[in-house]
Amino acid sequence: MSAQWLVALTFIAYLALILVIGIYAYLRTKNASDYFLGGRSLPPAVAALSAGASDMSGWLLLGLPGAAYAAGLSAGWIAIGLFSGIVLSWVSMGRRLRIYTYELDDSLTVPAYLDRRFKMGHPYLRTVCAVFILLFFLFYVASGLIAGGKLFETVFGWDYHWAVIVGAIAVISYTLFGGFLAVSWTDVFQGLLMSAALIAVPLVVISDQGGFSASWAQLQAQQPQLTHWLTDGSGQTLGLVAILSSLAWGLGYFGQPHILARFMAVRSPDDVPAAATVAAVWSLIGFLGAMAVGLFAHLQMQQGLPDGETVFMELVQVLFHPIVAGVLLAAILSAIMSTADSQLLVSSAALAEDIYHVWFGRKTSPEAMVKVGRWAVVGLSLIAVWIAMDPDSKVLDVVSYAWAGLGAAFGPALLISLYWSRMTGSGAIAGVVVGGLTVVIWEQLSGGIFDIYELLPGFIFSAAAIVIVSALTKCPETVASQHKKLLG
Repeated sequence: MSAQWLVALTFIAYLALILVIGIYAYLRTKNASDYFLGGRSLPPAVAALSAGASDMSGWLLLGLPGAAYAAGLSAGWIAIGLFSGIVLSWVSMGRRLRIYTYELDDSLTVPAYLDRRFKMGHPYLRTVCAVFILLFFLFYVASGLIAGGKLFETVFGWDYHWAVIVGAIAVISYTLFGGFLAVSWTDVFQGLLMSAALIAVPLVVISDQGGFSASWAQLQAQQPQLTHWLTDGSGQTLGLVAILSSLAWGLGYFGQPHILARFMAVRSPDDVPAAATVAAVWSLIGFLGAMAVGLFAHLQMQQGLPDGETVFMELVQVLFHPIVAGVLLAAILSAIMSTADSQLLVSSAALAEDIYHVWFGRKTSPEAMVKVGRWAVVGLSLIAVWIAMDPDSKVLDVVSYAWAGLGAAFGPALLISLYWSRMTGSGAIAGVVVGGLTVVIWEQLSGGIFDIYELLPGFIFSAAAIVIVSALTKCPETVASQHKKLLG
């Protein structure tokens, strides 16, 4: 049997396994809370691994190794920013968001939480939030389908368009039937597979070179510019703008609905510290492994790669037996699917809970809401597939843009709402709109200060808008007292 067929069989076995998980979760899904938040029943390790896997996407196996391959150790500034964001978001938001969303009439989505937090008498805050979620997540999901299409195209030689469709069907299948439980439990499997791959590949490369010390010394001798924090791949010194832009990625964690959903779904508020610990350990392993793949690949492959983001795939196919290579390449598919499914589910929740339910179906039964959510998955998937049909799309550009948009629109509003009792609904609307629009506008500009990653100014301007508008508008005493009661 050829190597390609062995790899293909491994992929098929993987897809069959996650489909079985989806069917099992389908049997446990009875209402909207089950479908969108798994009945708030996730153990801490499951919540943490699911949050990590849904967050990292193919970026951890393609983007970060590619950045380390091209820029060297300086790519680690992004990892430092992201690691800090993971830890701080779990510590500062995890417990409070779990308590608040449950106490506020079992809010299943970020827009629903904000609406009930401020006792809005109109649906405008909830609708504005849902619109921004749909806007940025449609492109986010499409980027995952693009990455999956390119993976199938590279490994199996399929036509790109058919590869996108196959990847979309795989994601839709278990998201459609199982909902949040299927997504979360497959994320656990996918997260473990991703971490195993990021441990195995660099360990094999380093052992081939005689150990870590020998490998690092060899890398310093061959390409010293790659071994310094403050120089890029060409040996140029990093500027303050570049370092701040890299560190600013961490701010995105405070506003990503698909990650925050895991905070809301953890089994108990008391489980949050354990979940935060698991999340920190898992992400640290992933970041170190991804950096090691990119750096030490130079010792294994003497000829440079035209596309650094293929470095993980190239190493896997060179170093491992086809069956093992198939498992490790499935880790890439895991990363892509674990993010696309979560984003698709959050998008369907926004459409079903925050637009359809609010505007058209106030008396809709829980069972009907699950059906609406599933139809929303199908509809949104078709739009994302249409967007992904362009093979020339730049995945990482789309991802960084969507990450910035969601982080700036929702991060300050959520963070401040959990701590400041005098924040108002008008302030929340201002923060969401200003944060989202700042990212849209800033991304179109370049040169000087506009070279800073748009998430940083978007986050700052959003926070400023919340504080200013809240100071100029009156917070109803019932809202302030409700917040203080939740704190107590």
